[in-house]
Amino acid sequence: MNGRTIATQAVPTQTTLLDFLRAQGLTGAKEGCAEGECGACTVVVVAGRGQGSAYRAVNSCLMFLPMVDGQEIYTVESLASNGELAPVQKAMAAAGGSQCGYCTPGFVMSLFAEQYRPDRAGPCDPHALGGNLCRCTGYRPIRDAALSLGPPPPGPFLDRLAHPAPGVGPLKYQCDGASFFRPSSIDECLEAMGRNPEARLISGGTDLGVESNLRGRRWPALISLEGVAELREFSETSVGVTIGAGLPLSEIAALWPTAPAVVREWLPLFASPTLRNRATLGGNLATASPIGDGAPLLIAFDATLHIAGPAGMRRTVPVASFFQDYRRTLLAPGELLTAVEIPKPWPSCMRFYKVAKRRMDDISTVAAGMAIELDESGCVLRSRFAFGGVAAIPLRVVEAEEAILGQPWNHAAVARVQAVLENTLKPLSDHRGSAEYRLAVASSLVEKFWWEKSGGAA
Repeated sequence: MNGRTIATQAVPTQTTLLDFLRAQGLTGAKEGCAEGECGACTVVVVAGRGQGSAYRAVNSCLMFLPMVDGQEIYTVESLASNGELAPVQKAMAAAGGSQCGYCTPGFVMSLFAEQYRPDRAGPCDPHALGGNLCRCTGYRPIRDAALSLGPPPPGPFLDRLAHPAPGVGPLKYQCDGASFFRPSSIDECLEAMGRNPEARLISGGTDLGVESNLRGRRWPALISLEGVAELREFSETSVGVTIGAGLPLSEIAALWPTAPAVVREWLPLFASPTLRNRATLGGNLATASPIGDGAPLLIAFDATLHIAGPAGMRRTVPVASFFQDYRRTLLAPGELLTAVEIPKPWPSCMRFYKVAKRRMDDISTVAAGMAIELDESGCVLRSRFAFGGVAAIPLRVVEAEEAILGQPWNHAAVARVQAVLENTLKPLSDHRGSAEYRLAVASSLVEKFWWEKSGGAA
């Protein structure tokens, strides 16, 4: 931590990295929301990148201390040297990017990671600060600070990137009757799950961390998936793409440069950069939220899930069949989601729509993944209509697809799809939107999809 090896013990398993830092006197990182929304707690972790490494901005409030065992962490206190501010700190001060200062260290750490981003060309991207909120200064001076920064200066921080990141090794830790296990293979993970049937799995921690911080949930055992290299694999062949269930969302984007445009538009809509550096596609699906952003597009892709279980059991299931009820999947006790497979060829026309109160870093009110293939005469060969936020589970509307099969893709076909939606979707009302609003939005998105396919968006 900040260049020093830290050893500690007798710390409860669900102590957050943020609380531990502050107990060490490193109080630059602060708690603003305890759920990864504000970024006041941002620190950077050294992560692997090819033969070298990179700095990844993360929310320390969502990381339990055992999760950083063996890792390398830097906080805002490490940046200044011999009384000289780092360039990111100087830029924030010169641009007037700080007022009360509560949020400033978090902004500085996100901006630090962006300045040292190995593949950066040109100015720093202000979107790298999308996981940080400021309530008093305003974002123009903070944006100005980001755009004023040049290349990272020579020195120890730059030199560090030429060397590999620490590996994530196995761990067994206990305190006050609670246990934390970090196995190193799928088989070891399944064995640990068999020995500890009451255990909860944790990967990025962006969901369980919120349950722990805001709802006071405590678990007798946690099994971390971060040390399982098989869950972080990525491969692309002529028949499809396979994404490890434990691969952070930000790494999917980096490893899949040939991804279709709809995927490149979809990934940035998952939360914020700091959350995408931790959150995984497997976690997004396994939490079975009806408003998760992963399921609708994956259903439109006809994606399948790879599942491992005891005694060498392996099976695959379509994403569309994975969700059984609200927050419940077909995973049986002792089973583990290991990978997502997206088959080729991609549909020629695909869209992902996310309707929320904010364009970025917000929870969906309605999400939709749609795909369509037409023959030479403009009739439908294949279509997919999938929605989130309109039922207790993410939903593929098969009846709508059947209603237009072989029919011209025109406004009459749109009306047939909308009629099916009217009879099929059963949204709930909550503070994000009424059932009537959600149904109207889903219906209008189908028309938007037709309009864009017809050239109206050109």
